[in-house]
Amino acid sequence: SEEFARSAASAKRLNRLFKRKPMIDNSSTKGNIIDNFSGSIKFEKIVFSYPTRKLITVLNEFDLEIKSGQSIAFVGPSGCGKSTLIQLLERFYDCNQGRILLDDHNIESLNLSWLRSQIGLVNQESVLVCDLTVAENIAYGKASNEIIYEDIIRAAERAHCHDFIKNLPEGYNTPVGHNGTFHLSGGQKQRIAIARALFHNPRILLLDEITSALDADNEQLIQESLSLIRQENPSQTVIFVAHRLSTIQSCDLICLFDSYGHLIESGTHAELMELGNAYYKLFLDYLEGRNNS
Repeated sequence: SEEFARSAASAKRLNRLFKRKPMIDNSSTKGNIIDNFSGSIKFEKIVFSYPTRKLITVLNEFDLEIKSGQSIAFVGPSGCGKSTLIQLLERFYDCNQGRILLDDHNIESLNLSWLRSQIGLVNQESVLVCDLTVAENIAYGKASNEIIYEDIIRAAERAHCHDFIKNLPEGYNTPVGHNGTFHLSGGQKQRIAIARALFHNPRILLLDEITSALDADNEQLIQESLSLIRQENPSQTVIFVAHRLSTIQSCDLICLFDSYGHLIESGTHAELMELGNAYYKLFLDYLEGRNNS
């Protein structure tokens, strides 16, 4: 019958789906571990297209060397490859051509669990684990026998969220999320997510548009947190993906992309402003937009 034929076709599609193997095996225990990992990064002639859009090249022959302890900002229009570089560093995808080196080791040769344990990632819309407490969210991913409560508080203080956490109904033991007893604002969630990244003390910290959805007050608090982090941990490599240019003026290097995934300018904020080219115009447009908002 027609109904049976549709069911059989659906069953075949499901069977193909179940048999699919991921290109990157997240459960793999293979791979190398870098002793005394410093956090240096080198992108060598990276070419990348997403599997679902193979004809659209997002990154085209991208080269960049990042030294251990540097703070780097990626700036440019939407779709130019800024967040893609973050995803390649986490090995959510592998590049089509070229290679990424961490301390001169090919990223694809490294143990995946170890790699991700060395990287802290905070996204634009941070997700907290529903029904866990604030403290459990900050320490999430750490074995319970390795958790020191004072370290949770210290991470929260550095992320400028200790004061509001203390005033929650049950302090650090307040459950959050859909079924929790307390719902947090976007700015509060973002600061807890930063505290979580700091608690794990990663060698590389990736911050992807972390202030783009926040108001001016929360943006200022996060700015202060990031300044403190840089002062206290100067050996940590930090990469910003930024839309609000006010967050990246103190970076060691700002990389400006065009809409085709090409790196067109790089330098400090002062150097790029003195050049008076694309970044200079972008920054003036940003200031004008802030003044008119």
